[in-house]
Amino acid sequence: MSSPTPAPARRAGIEMGGPAVRIGALASVLVLCSVPVQAADLPVFKITLRDGTISPPRIEAPAGTRFKLEITNAGKSPAEFESISLRKEKVLGPGVTSFVVVNPTSPAQHVYFDDFHPQAKGVLVIK
Repeated sequence: MSSPTPAPARRAGIEMGGPAVRIGALASVLVLCSVPVQAADLPVFKITLRDGTISPPRIEAPAGTRFKLEITNAGKSPAEFESISLRKEKVLGPGVTSFVVVNPTSPAQHVYFDDFHPQAKGVLVIK
């Protein structure tokens, strides 16, 4: 006696190519079309760390705007950009450039410093 041939597999009664597949495809297209703003499209403010100095010592940025801080270690020793109030930190080897993205905030002043050279400080004024 032979076994009966099994029926094609179905998931919860949904056929391949049915409405659920079309809705899933539409959702995928909508997700791909709503790509967030990339860091490359943001306003950029540059900070240079150099063996215990920070330049510029003061940066002014607009409130309510997302922006990028581009940080370069132009010194011969490692450096660590840090801002406790912004919750940002970045360790950089000599000659390295990197960035952090700052999300929109209210007007405020945020101290930033080189954690490996604590005397080096600056302030980010958001207004």
